[in-house]
Amino acid sequence: MRWSNTFIPTLREDPQDAEAVSHKLMVRAGLIRRLTAGAYTYLPLGYKILRKAENIVREEMNAAGASELLMPALQPVELWKKTGRYEDIGDVMIKFQDRHGKEVALGPTHEEIITDLVSGEIRSYKDLPLTLYQIQNKFRDEVRPRFGIVRSCEFIMKDAYSFDVDTVSMEKSYRKMYDAYCRIFDRCGLPYIPVEADPGLMGGTVSHEFMIPTGIGEDTIALCSSCGYSASTEVASCAEEGDAPGLEEPPGIEEVATPGMSSVEDVSSFLKREAKNLIKTLIYIADDEPVAVLLRGDHEANEAKIKKCLGVSSLELADESGVEKVTGGPMGFSGPVELNGVKKIADLSIRSMPAAVTGSNRKDTHLKNVFPGRDFEVNEWGDIRVITEDDKCPRCGENIEIKQSIEIGHTFKLGTKYSEKLGAGFLDENGKERPLIMGCYGIGVNRILASLIETSHDDKGIIWPMAISPFEVIVIPLKKGEEAVEREAERIYSELIKNGIDAIMDDRDKSPGVKFKDADLIGFPIQVVVGKKSLEKNKIELTERSAGEKALVEKEDIVERVKDLVKKGRKDKERRAHV
Repeated sequence: MRWSNTFIPTLREDPQDAEAVSHKLMVRAGLIRRLTAGAYTYLPLGYKILRKAENIVREEMNAAGASELLMPALQPVELWKKTGRYEDIGDVMIKFQDRHGKEVALGPTHEEIITDLVSGEIRSYKDLPLTLYQIQNKFRDEVRPRFGIVRSCEFIMKDAYSFDVDTVSMEKSYRKMYDAYCRIFDRCGLPYIPVEADPGLMGGTVSHEFMIPTGIGEDTIALCSSCGYSASTEVASCAEEGDAPGLEEPPGIEEVATPGMSSVEDVSSFLKREAKNLIKTLIYIADDEPVAVLLRGDHEANEAKIKKCLGVSSLELADESGVEKVTGGPMGFSGPVELNGVKKIADLSIRSMPAAVTGSNRKDTHLKNVFPGRDFEVNEWGDIRVITEDDKCPRCGENIEIKQSIEIGHTFKLGTKYSEKLGAGFLDENGKERPLIMGCYGIGVNRILASLIETSHDDKGIIWPMAISPFEVIVIPLKKGEEAVEREAERIYSELIKNGIDAIMDDRDKSPGVKFKDADLIGFPIQVVVGKKSLEKNKIELTERSAGEKALVEKEDIVERVKDLVKKGRKDKERRAHV
């Protein structure tokens, strides 16, 4: 490929709407352009990188025994209503009516569609196990698209689905997919961490997320360097606090005026009490019923844990009118004392709190010296908060780290959630009808690109691994019209192409500085620079982008030297793929 024959509109300045490094560099390197919020065009280089990532995913899925298909993006909402997810997913789903008045949706995911398909085709246990996958565009009406292609409204996902006769067989299918994911991310050069995760809206019992620790991303993970424990903060366990210190004469409740103090920060500052000495009372609506959730002032509610504790499918914070209806007071002043007619669940850390501060359920008033058990009762205790770096590892008791991350893949043991509701069954060896046991496995293919850039860049631009780079080698003749330089550059470029090396020639009439900056910005792994001065010495300049090292190589040896570097890069990819 010649630069002049393709479309690579590089930029020198960061786009104003970009927060993430990956977003900035993808725009500047001419990989993507924004059409509207959450929707991007992949330009030729970006599309080529995307296809390389897709091919790695496809190769490993095929090697693991999965078969590729392609399902419609348009979906009838009736299937979603049968599984109950139509209401659960809410406004995230992009829905509209067709000309016949039928409500249809652009698929955010395909569990219902694949289950409906298989339910009409699978008849016997002899047809199983079966794993099917697709690579396709998905659609979600994101409230706030962020970080370029990391959180967008239209995105590309590989989703796979396994069907088995029992849980033992499903475990084997799950392990095959889990191992395939590790090979995929190894081949792509991603520093991934598999973590225990919450199945969430997908359902099922067990799930794992494959996370990329970065400075961006809307997921957080808890990591222990001592024992290797890793989990999403949605499921990471928090150790129970010790008992509260005994007091011979516990002080009685004291009412205190807190005018306009409706936040934990305001109250703790005003009363000169640390946030950990406050009990905050959050009113939630769980499956249409109110519930009071009690937490320490310095802790955050973990809605995944709360839903599991309550055994509910929907959970959302009550609005102002809802809070007032439950507590009799305004939002920001809720408290557990004399809070009747509503279920109260409390985090285990509340048990050890002496003389706490709580809301009074009256405006501009709080209570001091509140003791759980003495001044209010709790219906249910549990671990319902988000783990923090002040907590200890739930496995070994050592310190933990909390890291912001991008979710690159997710695997689920779905069980029979979808097969039972959609009538997807089979006849076992005894002729008995049984529901299919399912697993689900997703990879955000476009997130592979963003995650690589987030974890592999410098102040000059992107540093691509050989497996994903738009081209393995760029040949740069330094001066247009210099006959000897152009002739040698053409020779090198032609020989690289003949030897099966993915190369691009920068044949533009641009200054050397512009060519070098663009090559570094885009991040081609190998740069071959042909200049008049070095050529007069029978030398060609060779640069490896990742190491930043330059070497002068005899012009007769340059092609073999490049072939060796490319071969090494490809072998590293193959070696990681079979670890």
